[in-house]
Amino acid sequence: QVQLVESGGGLVQAGGSLRLSCAASGTFSSYAMGWFRQAPGKERDFVAAISWSGGRRYYADSVKGRFTISRDNAKNTVYLQMNSLKPEDTAVYYCAAGLIYPSTTDYVYWGQGTQVTVAS
Repeated sequence: QVQLVESGGGLVQAGGSLRLSCAASGTFSSYAMGWFRQAPGKERDFVAAISWSGGRRYYADSVKGRFTISRDNAKNTVYLQMNSLKPEDTAVYYCAAGLIYPSTTDYVYWGQGTQVTVAS
């Protein structure tokens, strides 16, 4: 069982940066981790994934080159550094834990989400 709690969301101007954190309980290092986002009226979309050790990363095309996923297994935390933010990045961001890497769909545990709003 893994519990996930996101933090770090907020309001930022276009072109700005935010870093999201996701603190996990349980056997964190046994799971690949992912970030997803859901904009109002839209489906939840994959953003980024990271392997168990953190050595491999995978990104959606829409964020490649702007976002960076990382993890610290000693702190049971996964991060999403978001740079050059655009209004279309506005969404609720969720972290998730799964057993398969790379995957855009196979996640077992989910956090409650954190709101990111990018003002133009």
